[in-house]
Amino acid sequence: MMTYETIRLDIDQRGITTVTLARADKHNAMNAQMIRELTDAAAALAANAQIRAVILAAEGKSFCAGGDLGWMREQADKDRAGKMAEAGALADMLGAWNALPKPVIARVQGPAYGGGLGLMAVADIVVAADTAKFALTETRLGLIPATIGPFVVAKLGPAFARQVFFNAKPFGPDFALRSGLVARITELDDLDATVEEEAAAFLDCAPGAVADAKALCRQLAGPDPAAQADMTANALADRWETREAQAGIAAFFAKETPPWRKGG
Repeated sequence: MMTYETIRLDIDQRGITTVTLARADKHNAMNAQMIRELTDAAAALAANAQIRAVILAAEGKSFCAGGDLGWMREQADKDRAGKMAEAGALADMLGAWNALPKPVIARVQGPAYGGGLGLMAVADIVVAADTAKFALTETRLGLIPATIGPFVVAKLGPAFARQVFFNAKPFGPDFALRSGLVARITELDDLDATVEEEAAAFLDCAPGAVADAKALCRQLAGPDPAAQADMTANALADRWETREAQAGIAAFFAKETPPWRKGG
């Protein structure tokens, strides 16, 4: 197991492990290092027979703001192969968490955007504060939510996904609950108790049976979202290469209004 700088792992005596996103000053936005560390953590958790349940949490007021600005700049500067490699790393991380043979409960205390919704989508149970806000904002930049797309659509279903996948409109816990993205909504003060209730329930279950039942549930749901990684990486690379995306990213970095918001 590597030494982590962007996340923390805490295992209690019952085998309930909390993985905490630890970039509160960046609203826990994901960069290449966090993606690597989350991938490594998933492998370590999967291999540890003592772990009975995993809580995915975050420091600060935000759960995850999506992609880190510096990481996005790095992607913008890469060639097509480099962009696809970055997308592949994110897809591998989400796939590893989606297939984790332990129950994953996401503790969502605040906003989650873009890749933050990807993390919620690969959790088995999401408990969200009633003040949390969500959005898939990629199309505002001229991009698309490609890499997280298979996981998000699998979680919400196409009907709910079409309502938020490409209009970049923010939505709240009520819509998230109706769509299946969120399992329970609670007041912020009750968030920890509600997450604990969900995690502790698995202590009454045989861990091997939980792992096999989760695997069966994934198989019954249809094709593995991770299997679409090559297709979505190509779709994202195609989009990066458009003039529209280049203009949108340039406007974003310059803190200017993109041309389509000017009617251009």
